[in-house]
Formats: sequence, structure tokens, C-alpha cells
Amino acid sequence: MKKLIILSCAVFALALTAGTSVAADSISDRLGVSGRIGFLVPEDSDAFFVPSRLETDVGFIGGGGLIYGINKNFAAEFDITHSEFDADLAGFRAGDFSTTYISFGAQYRFVDLGTQRLVPYLGAGLDILVNDFTFDDGDNASVDTVAGAHLSGGVDYFLTNQLALTAEVKGLLAPDADISVEGVKVGNYNPTSLSTTFGIRFFFN
Repeated sequence: MKKLIILSCAVFALALTAGTSVAADSISDRLGVSGRIGFLVPEDSDAFFVPSRLETDVGFIGGGGLIYGINKNFAAEFDITHSEFDADLAGFRAGDFSTTYISFGAQYRFVDLGTQRLVPYLGAGLDILVNDFTFDDGDNASVDTVAGAHLSGGVDYFLTNQLALTAEVKGLLAPDADISVEGVKVGNYNPTSLSTTFGIRFFFN
């Protein structure tokens, strides 16, 4: 992880000093792939068996997907990302939550700002959240799959016409999911979260 962060910083620093002209502000009618990794801040959930809070720690999130430019301002996105994070009960480790996010969204891209390398954007969309919980002893609980919605804001920095660095902040809102053990409900998982990710986009055309 440390080597990846150092390499990403070096590439970004090199791009800032490069003098090559890049005219990549519009991705109209272009298809790209994205890869990203970052941090997720989850909400606390309801604890098991007793009326208490199940405190969740900051976790990692990563994944990738596709982006397609509908016109110069609008783009469609499809992403699959995965997060994992610890959960503590009364100061003791209870286990690990994990969520896979299947996301369908759209972006509005600000391409008329006078800079061709740097393109800010705002996004929104719908998400399907496939959830899981593993107790500290290795046993699994069943957690319902739920649907949610997200708002995002980010920026793409084009190194070349085809390659861009990307950074994004995303807030996701979703209803509680039931946590069950052998068919008996033992708690609620709150999948609402805030994430910050960094990554790379590559456009095929």
C-alpha cells in the first residue's frame, strides 16, 4: 500500500510539471475504465442482543468500473466497489462488516472552465448494497441486501488524452439492513457512509 501511494504521488508530480499539451476535457462518445482505492467512514449500527451501539472503524474501499461520455457535459457510470471495516461492542472487537456496492450513476462534467487538463464533476446515482458480517470467531451472520442512493463530487486530471488521475468524495444513504443468525434478527446494519477515493481512468478512444 505504501509503495502504491508513493508511486501515485510521483506520477501526479510528474504530470504537473509536464509541458505536453493535452486536449482531453471532453469525453463525449468515449468509453473508459476506472480503478480506485481509498477510505470509507461508516455509520455506527445497532448492537447485538442488547440495546447498545455497534461502533464501526474507518475502513478501506476499492474497485473499478466503466464510464461513458454521453456528450461533453454528461457521462454515465457503472462501478463495483468493495469495503471492509471493523466493528466494536463496548470496547471489544465484535467482528467485520463488508459491503459490495453495485453502482449506477451519472455525472455532470464542468468542461467550460478554461482548463483542459483539470475537469471537476458532480454525480448522483443508485446503488445495490450486498452486505455481510463475520464474527470475531469466524462465524457468519446473514445481512440483508438493500438499495441506496449516492451523491458525489470529484475531479479528473488528464495526463494524456487517454489517461487521467481521478479523486472523488461520495456520500451514500441507505436504509438499515437486518442482521440475522439462523433466521433470528439480532441487530441492524446501517450502510450509510462517506468515502474518499483516488484512482486512474483509461479511455480506449
